Amino acid sequence: MNEPLTIPHAALTAAARWPDAAAVIDGSERLSFSDLADRMMEAAAAFVAAGLRPGDRVGLWAQNGLGWIVACLGLQAAGGVLVPLNTRFKGGEAKLILTRSSAAMAVADEEFLGTRHADIVAGLDLPALHRTVRLGARGAQGWEAFLAGVDEAARTEARRRVETLTPDDLSDIMFTSGTTGEPKGVMTTHGQTIRTAFLWARATTIGPGDKFLILWPFFHCSGYKAGWLVNLAVGAASLPEPTLDVDRLLATIEREKVTFLPGPPTLFQTLLAMPDRRPAMLASLRVSITGASAIAPSMIEAMRNDLGIPVVLTGYGLTETCGTVTMTSPSDPPEIVTTSCGRAIEGIDIACIDAEGRPVPAGEPGEVVVRGMNVMKGYLDDPEATAEAIDAGGWLRTGDVGTIDEAGYLRITDRKKDVFIVGGFNCYPAEIEKMLLSHPAILQAAVVGVPDERMGEVGEAHIVLKPGTTLDTAALIVWSRERMANFKVPRYVTIADALPTNATGKVQKFKLAAP
Repeated sequence: MNEPLTIPHAALTAAARWPDAAAVIDGSERLSFSDLADRMMEAAAAFVAAGLRPGDRVGLWAQNGLGWIVACLGLQAAGGVLVPLNTRFKGGEAKLILTRSSAAMAVADEEFLGTRHADIVAGLDLPALHRTVRLGARGAQGWEAFLAGVDEAARTEARRRVETLTPDDLSDIMFTSGTTGEPKGVMTTHGQTIRTAFLWARATTIGPGDKFLILWPFFHCSGYKAGWLVNLAVGAASLPEPTLDVDRLLATIEREKVTFLPGPPTLFQTLLAMPDRRPAMLASLRVSITGASAIAPSMIEAMRNDLGIPVVLTGYGLTETCGTVTMTSPSDPPEIVTTSCGRAIEGIDIACIDAEGRPVPAGEPGEVVVRGMNVMKGYLDDPEATAEAIDAGGWLRTGDVGTIDEAGYLRITDRKKDVFIVGGFNCYPAEIEKMLLSHPAILQAAVVGVPDERMGEVGEAHIVLKPGTTLDTAALIVWSRERMANFKVPRYVTIADALPTNATGKVQKFKLAAP
């Protein structure tokens, strides 16, 4: 049987290949692949009945869980395009994404971690949005009421749309902030998304019968395209976790015999430090994938020897490449896993180039470029930015600086200009600085990443005040928390008389002192 080339077809193929195997285990809810395909088609019919047209965009703002997966599959089966939103977003950030994507519908959590996402959407001025469906809610706007609007005509149309869906149709638009501070909508298709999922599966050895506990957020490529979608493609079970609770996580691993556990280094540091951890708790684990933070070779050895995880991997990817470019091999020694991002996955080309676009010799630093079927179709409504990112030969300029050795292993030596990573989330200083400059007392702002033992890095804001104003730094942090996702909020604030600049007036961030 040939590999399916759209996401809904992957669900239908899984139902045919492994009808009774576990597809999603979410707490007390357990769905087989056959059940999941049925849920997808019923949701697709509901989207059709609600007026969704092929190509319409649907915002999905919800926690990791079965509801997210079913909503995504349903809207895509109906011909819609997924627009995921970060659960940590504030109202203004959500409005920007929903407006830029011209979202026709939204599916949002009734409540998650104290935030009422559906209420926030309802309070936004979004002229293109004609309906919001509330996950986890009862009543006329809830998911059950949404499904109740289905009739046989809608089911027939949903089946027709799935049959006519092609690999070249857009599957999703995922917004990623650039160094300009303005989020860009990365457009990718069903064909390239599902093909990349199969390649990721081959690189990591995941397959039928595996159980993948997914801590990675579904709104990100990691939890979606390298998470439950991979499992759907290859017959593995998805166990979504909305938040990190170590005791609950250990209980789930032991009870369900979890085999795949990717996560940030902090998770494994916590597990290693637990005095009452029993070997049986983690005995089923066979593969882990570390996050974006730096990790010592001794940590890999401890994960293998003390936690008993035989295979520890790491990789490199971007939203613009369906989340995946390189991956280490299960046979790679700890020093390779900790110092490199692995080699390009099957069918993908990578190179390092100089300022003139010429390939540099092995081991020499240069900008990392990527070419292959995983490279995005472009940025939404931004042909100029697309042309800057992808050249005539199909090479994507990542903006990352790295080296490639004789064996093809990629090492990233510098991240995108100014970018720092807080607990696995990319933070773009220009975006945060723009938000800070809306404060009435702030004249100038420069944000840099500084080391943090727990999060890897956190933000430090250097502020110049307007003449005649004063500002309490703790109050500014509180003000920021009300306006931006928590990982963007500066953890330190330094008020200065002036910022160091070069002859052209550009801030020299390397001269900004650490707190």
